[in-house]
Amino acid sequence: MGPSLTFKTGVRDVLPTVFGYIGVGLAFGIVAHTSHLSLLVVGGMSFIVYAGSAQFIITSMLLLHDPLSAIFISTFLVNSRMILMSTSLAQYFRHESLLKNLLIGTLVTDETFALAMNKQNRTQGKLSFAWQSAANLVAYLVWGLATIVGAILGGMIANPTQFGFDFALTAMFIGLVYLQLISDRHLGLSLQLTVMVFVALVYYFAIGLMSQNFALLVATVAGCLFGMEMKKCR
Repeated sequence: MGPSLTFKTGVRDVLPTVFGYIGVGLAFGIVAHTSHLSLLVVGGMSFIVYAGSAQFIITSMLLLHDPLSAIFISTFLVNSRMILMSTSLAQYFRHESLLKNLLIGTLVTDETFALAMNKQNRTQGKLSFAWQSAANLVAYLVWGLATIVGAILGGMIANPTQFGFDFALTAMFIGLVYLQLISDRHLGLSLQLTVMVFVALVYYFAIGLMSQNFALLVATVAGCLFGMEMKKCR
């Protein structure tokens, strides 16, 4: 990953991440098929909802015939972390129009956010609309197509859990955390690990008082505030 911020560079930089999208996308498609979701529903969910973790949750809730209100609330809580990510990313695009910022925010994901944070470490804290759009669009298209292919292949696999497909999303997040730890030279390893331990502890205690999704949101917000204070004290 170099300092260039062109559209072409964005496509090239996101390609290693795309392999994760393919693996998790195929896994989701297979799981969705075995949950009796049609190819149209799988494709529509991927291109409209476009949220890996939320799509797995929606699929399981539909299988259990949960009410739509519960599905909407759960999806919002799981994806509410994107509000924080988009807010953090927006500072790099203050000079761009509102429309361009909306386009970036609409398609940003955990993976492209992490990629952007790694990129700005190599560009003196700068990002471009062209580079970010390229990363977002490639990820978006690959995810959607991978889930559709997965749904088609799902007819060949009776029990996807025996192959570990249900662990694919977790594995990808572990990979993202590892890449963030080894690549961010600005924050340092010790600070990042301290914040991670803090978030884990907050989540551990919060989960005994509230739902898993809401506990995750509380831990995320608390982690952001804690990280900000720790950064000031450095």
